[in-house]
Amino acid sequence: MDFTVIAHAVEVDDGIKRLSMRFIKKYAAPERQRLSAELCEEIAKELGKLGLITLPQRLPTSENALVFVIKKDSALGQTVAVATALAALDRLGQNPLPWLFENYPEVRTQLTP
Repeated sequence: MDFTVIAHAVEVDDGIKRLSMRFIKKYAAPERQRLSAELCEEIAKELGKLGLITLPQRLPTSENALVFVIKKDSALGQTVAVATALAALDRLGQNPLPWLFENYPEVRTQLTP
């Protein structure tokens, strides 16, 4: 897997890039016919090693789906990390801001790993 093209694209676009899963698959596993849940999990881990995160965090297996790839140490990446921590606390029933996901219902689905 060679994600240097994706990492450079994110860097050029100020820390965020919207990409199709087809484009990501092209660099992850061009020989594969389709994306599997296991491959998508492996892709997310490899992107993480490059200092990148994705939204949604659980990558879709549809090649037509679009995802955001975000630089972890950017302001937006740090915001996503904080929101992810809140989502994890919410799943445990310990969310210090219980109204948060009521006001932003789509957030929970985007942040679930």
